[in-house]
Amino acid sequence: MNEQFVIAFTTFPDVETARKIARELVESALAACVNIIPAVESIYYWKEKVETGAESVAIFKLPAGRYSEFESRLRNLHPYDVPEIVRLNIAGGLPDYLRWIGESCARSG
Repeated sequence: MNEQFVIAFTTFPDVETARKIARELVESALAACVNIIPAVESIYYWKEKVETGAESVAIFKLPAGRYSEFESRLRNLHPYDVPEIVRLNIAGGLPDYLRWIGESCARSG
């Protein structure tokens, strides 16, 4: 498979926000699939102190060639001042699944 694929992670303040933004990114063909983990506890350093909060995690699968547009759109939709947007390159996987990612994101959104 010549095309590279990536996984991107982000957290949201709640599952409703995660669903809304995930649906928009899939509908616009910027992601083939999004898995939402509805409840995680996050502990992080922010504005000179350690914070704890409940969040939802979203895991996006998309072609590497769409990542820049995906990141820009996610950044614009995201409610956080500095959202966690992390990209991981997919080194390999089931060829049929990777092909499906490419085909899903090649359609008009």
